[in-house]
Amino acid sequence: MTDKKNVYLNQVGVLCAAGHNILELKCGLEAEPNDLMTLSGAYGTEPVPVAMCQQVLPDIPMEEACWQSRNNQLALAVYHQIQERVDEAIKNYGAERVGVVIGTSTSGISDAENAIQSYVEGNGLPENYHYRIQEMANTAEFIATLSGALGPVYAVSTACSSGAKALASAKRLITAGLCDVVIAGGVDTLCKLTLQGFSALEAVSKSICNPFSQNRNGINIGEAGALFIVSANPEGVKLSGVGESSDAHHISAPEPEGTGAERAMRMALADAGLKADDIDYVNLHGTATPLNDQMESRAVSRVFPASVLCSSTKPMTGHTLGAAGAVEAAICWLTLMDNAVLPVHHWDGNADPELPELNFVTRQHTSTPVRRVLSNSFAFGGNNVALVMERAE
Repeated sequence: MTDKKNVYLNQVGVLCAAGHNILELKCGLEAEPNDLMTLSGAYGTEPVPVAMCQQVLPDIPMEEACWQSRNNQLALAVYHQIQERVDEAIKNYGAERVGVVIGTSTSGISDAENAIQSYVEGNGLPENYHYRIQEMANTAEFIATLSGALGPVYAVSTACSSGAKALASAKRLITAGLCDVVIAGGVDTLCKLTLQGFSALEAVSKSICNPFSQNRNGINIGEAGALFIVSANPEGVKLSGVGESSDAHHISAPEPEGTGAERAMRMALADAGLKADDIDYVNLHGTATPLNDQMESRAVSRVFPASVLCSSTKPMTGHTLGAAGAVEAAICWLTLMDNAVLPVHHWDGNADPELPELNFVTRQHTSTPVRRVLSNSFAFGGNNVALVMERAE
């Protein structure tokens, strides 16, 4: 018996620098960040650490040029991990009742960059290039075509909150009765546009990122994919609350006091019917940029008691941009399942005296049982989202 008032993350497939599936991710989160990052200058910058997926990605099974991108290859590798459940959903509910919502900020732009370079050099566009690979909805349409899903299919592209907002959208599709199952998450691949763009903003660190430290100096960009089976079937982890807000403070800088971030967290708690002290762990957006960590620490300290455990997992996965919210939801999914551990907050331990003090997860906390967690994702333009997840009864 299902109840569409409650929505669950039944299963997840994931691929990132910290693991090529959910079990590898569990082990990867117990590794050291230096073991997971790759030093690369291949994206038009001086060598910097990037969180690259090292796995050989599968070939696209369709011949059409419009599907041939690394982003879709990464999505395909993740989709294979949940394909059996997708097939079951289509068989049980019908293809029209299965939707697809994918968050991304780059889609197939990395492949488009190569095509444009060829054109600029006078060699014309490659024969296998199709402009549709760089459309934001391309990966969502690819997954729908691959799976046979005929329900609502669309993309969310709100920069670094895209993956989490895709899960919020999936929850609404279920509760509104428009879908019985939604394939939802985020996929983003490394490209020059983002690495050079963030470098131009002086936001890329030349070492492993150092969230909430006095010495923090920027992000490590990564690539990843995470796709969930979202339904009203009470299995896996309950997606009990969603909060979204929009600051419109600045195109790239967050509102300094974190008022929009605070509003998103409070909305998520209210949607879940919970109080702040019901939350056992907060997965911080924690980019290690000066302004993001400043506003997030202020917002979190106003919402939660000082005792709540917190960590940023970006030293392990890199900042995977449009996929980040989905990847961090997968990490929270792991913490809520049996025999999982809390992810350690990796930093140099030098607290910034200008930031409110947070209770970071250490090795001594890793086996602490958790029942309810909140995950933050904040993006350019003040696109904020917070997700509350609970163990399913």
